[in-house]
Amino acid sequence: MRNPRTGARCVIAAIVAIGLTASVPGRAASVAPVAAENGMVVSAQHLATQVGIEMLKRGGNAVDAAVAVGYALAVVYPAAGNLGGGGFMTIQFADGRKTFLDFRETAPKGATANMYLDKDGKVVNGLSTKGHLAVGVPGSVSGMEYAREKYGTMKRADVIAPALQLAEDGFVLDRGDIDMLNSAVDDLREDPASAAIFLNNGKPFQAGERLAQHELAETLREISKRGTDGFYKGWVGAAIVASSQAGKGLLTQEDLDNYRVRELAPVECDYRGYHVVSAPPPSSGGVVICEILNILEGYPLKDLGYHSAQAVHYQIEAMRHAYVDRNSYLGDPDFVKNPLARLLDKEYAAKIRAVIDPARAGVSKDIKPGVPPHEGSNTTHYSIADKDGNAVSVTYTLNDWFGAKVTAAKTGVLLNDEMDDFTAKIGVPNLYGLVQGEANAVAPGKRPLSSMSPTIVTKDGKPVMVVGTPGGSRIITAVLLTMINAIDYDMNAQEAVDMPRFHQQWLPEATNVEDFALSPDTRKILEGMGHKFGPPQPANHLAVIIVGAPSLGGKPVGNNRFYGANDPRRNSGLAAGY
Repeated sequence: MRNPRTGARCVIAAIVAIGLTASVPGRAASVAPVAAENGMVVSAQHLATQVGIEMLKRGGNAVDAAVAVGYALAVVYPAAGNLGGGGFMTIQFADGRKTFLDFRETAPKGATANMYLDKDGKVVNGLSTKGHLAVGVPGSVSGMEYAREKYGTMKRADVIAPALQLAEDGFVLDRGDIDMLNSAVDDLREDPASAAIFLNNGKPFQAGERLAQHELAETLREISKRGTDGFYKGWVGAAIVASSQAGKGLLTQEDLDNYRVRELAPVECDYRGYHVVSAPPPSSGGVVICEILNILEGYPLKDLGYHSAQAVHYQIEAMRHAYVDRNSYLGDPDFVKNPLARLLDKEYAAKIRAVIDPARAGVSKDIKPGVPPHEGSNTTHYSIADKDGNAVSVTYTLNDWFGAKVTAAKTGVLLNDEMDDFTAKIGVPNLYGLVQGEANAVAPGKRPLSSMSPTIVTKDGKPVMVVGTPGGSRIITAVLLTMINAIDYDMNAQEAVDMPRFHQQWLPEATNVEDFALSPDTRKILEGMGHKFGPPQPANHLAVIIVGAPSLGGKPVGNNRFYGANDPRRNSGLAAGY
C-alpha cells in the first residue's frame, strides 16, 4: 500500500500548484462564477477546497472528496470544521438515488430537561454555550467514516492523509484565518488545552505565521489506522471522557460507544419545475425551506420584481409563518412525531397564503400554534459535484464559533456547544434568538433541532444546483433566498450568492436586513405596511455549484459543466474545479 504520508505530500504539493480555474463572463456587479469541465468543490477554506479537488483528480467520487474536505476543515478551519461536532450530508447519486446522513450530536445519557436552569427555574447564562457541560456527543468522525465506507471508493488512509499532513506540518495563516482566530482569543485563552494550540506562546497569531496542531495530527493518525474506533475508543476516547469529567461535563465512554449515524430519507418538494432534496428532522432546514417555497409558489415573484416591496413582503411573511411551525412542532424523530405530511402539503401552504394580507405585515405575537392555520400540538458548509453526476452537500458544525471554547486535552479536538440548540426553557431564546417548544426539550440520547440545510436541486432527476451555508437560524433563509435568486430571477451562481439578504424567524418581531438589500424607497413602503427592521445578522457563507451552465436557464460556456460560487462575505473560502 502507498505510504499515506508520501501521498499526502503529493496532494499538498499539487494544492500549492493549483492556479485560478477558468471563469465565465459575469454580469452586474458580481465576479464570474468559477467554471470547470470535470468537477467542482466550494468550501469556506481554500486549502480544504483544494484537498477536495485533488481527491476528484485522483479518481475519487464526490463522497470521497466530501470526507477529505471534512477532515481537512477540522485542521484549517477550526472555528467550525471539526472532529468534535456533528452535521448532515445530503447526497444525490448519478443514477437518481438520494439519501441523507444524520451525524448530529446527541445529548449525553446524563442530560436532563432542566440542566441549564438555576434553583429558581431561570436559565443560567452561558451554561449551554461555553464549557464542557455544553458539549453533546460528537458525530462527525462517525458520519465521515459511514459515508466513505458505504458510498466512497478510496481508502481511509488516503482520504485522511492530506488533513494529517496539514496538522503535522502546519499551514501558513492568512488574513481570513487570523480574523477567525481573533474572534475567540479571550475565550480560548481561558482553556489551557485550547490556548496551547490557538495562541502563539500566549499571544494571538499573526498573518504569515504557521499553525501546527501536533496533538490533532496524532488523533487523525489514530482514526486513519482504526477508523471510528480510533476516535470513540482507545486513548482518544478516554482522553475526551477524562477532559469532560475534569471540566464537569457529562460525556462518558458509554456515550461514545453508543453513538450511531442515522441514514434517513431526505425531505423533498417541487418548486416551479425544479425538485428540491434537503435535510429532514432533526434538521428543520428542508421542511421549512419547502414550506416557504410552497407558500411563495402562489405569488408571481419574477413579475413583481427582484426585491420590490411586494415581493419582499410576501417572502418575509412566508418566513414568519414557516418559523412558527419550525419552532413549535419539529424535533428529533426518535422522540417526537414531526407533522411532515401537513407542513409539506401545498394545500396547507395555500391556507397560509390565504391569511397573509398583501398590504399589511403580520404581527408575530398573534401568529402562533393553535391559531389557524397553525394547528396546536457556527457551522460550515461545502458543496461538491463530480464528473459522473454525483452531488454532495454537507453542513457540519461546532454550533458557535469554536464550539464550547474547550479542547479535549491531549487530542487537539475542539468540542461543540450543541446542547444550546435544545430548548433550555420554553419561551427563552437560545444563542440565535430562537424561541422553541417542548418538542425540542433536552433528553438523554436526543439530537437537538437544527437549521442546517444541505440542499441539492434537481431537474429531470439530475443535480443542477448544490447549496448550503452556516449561520444558525439564518441558514434556512439564506439558502432559500439563494435558490429563489437562481430559479425566479435567473441569476448565475455568483450573483445568487452575492445578493444582499434578509431574515425573519417569527420571534423576535424585527426582520434583519443586510446593507443595500432594500432601497430607501422600498424600505419606507414596507415600514408603511407595518414591517419592522433590524440590523444585519453576522454574515453567512454560501457555497454554491450550478451544474450545466452559469445559471439554471442558461447555456454552457465552452466545455465547462460546473460553475462554482464562493461567498465573498468571508474571505477564507474558495471555489475550485478542474
